[in-house]
Amino acid sequence: MRVFSHDTATFPLPPGHRFPLAKYRLLRERLERDGLVAPRDVRFPAPVGWTELARVHDAALLHRVRTGALSPREQRGLGLPWSPQLVERGRRSVAGTVGAARDALARGLGMNLGGGTHHAGRDFARGYCLFNDVVVAAQALRAERLIRRVLVVDCDVHQGDGTAQLLRADREAFALSLHGERNYPFKRIPSDLDVDLPSGTGDDAYLVALGRALDAALPAARADLAFFLAAADPWEGDRLGRLSLTKSGLSARDALVLDRLRDEGVPVCVVLAGGYAEDVNDTVDINAATARAVKQRLGEPRAAVTVGR
Repeated sequence: MRVFSHDTATFPLPPGHRFPLAKYRLLRERLERDGLVAPRDVRFPAPVGWTELARVHDAALLHRVRTGALSPREQRGLGLPWSPQLVERGRRSVAGTVGAARDALARGLGMNLGGGTHHAGRDFARGYCLFNDVVVAAQALRAERLIRRVLVVDCDVHQGDGTAQLLRADREAFALSLHGERNYPFKRIPSDLDVDLPSGTGDDAYLVALGRALDAALPAARADLAFFLAAADPWEGDRLGRLSLTKSGLSARDALVLDRLRDEGVPVCVVLAGGYAEDVNDTVDINAATARAVKQRLGEPRAAVTVGR
């Protein structure tokens, strides 16, 4: 199993900052230690080019990001202190999703041990999200005429406002976001399908809602490629999530999404989005279970898909 990682590109954070920077390295080490991924099968991509980013993001925003000229308000909204290292890491994370998307087309499944930065929009970077890796990857593959129609299945506990903004006028993309109704972002940009779930939803009600959402999204999308944001933050112990899913419930979520997409013959690029457990090892447990679910399905037969169907 091949995966993409950017954990060797780090950036400075003030003491006590709640962004879980260590989780990316810890996850890669866990996967290697457990034998899910051989060290030789971990790819550390070079930063994605600014040309690829410019297909998606406003040129003025990219200039401010590149030069460190984000306004104080933009920096507060981003939640991370600007540094050249932050920008390089963000570009490497995007490159990982581009690579994982290519793997998905070639093998049926691909995985980036990061990504899912769904709060980045055309002209804004916020919520720990500098660039929108999923939309950049989709546009890169479209530019090469490898795909046309795209489905985003966003299972982060927070609504994917940046993705919604970037894809809202795109008739060949469908964005599904399943998230907590009383959570960030508090001013939302509508997705093609938003499923607002109450605090304390729990495993059973969540899986029912997800199944119904997929019933609606799959025929509407008719996708050549799907991106699955398999976030850890719906977990009951997450500091920023309130949906009260158990770890077994999150594993059932992964199985439901992966199997429904595979049954439809849709290649899937898996990215990991948010996870903010008090003990970072709980987030790593959840992300590692997702990687295990991906590996279990690699090589299994799937239905054929026709590009641009």
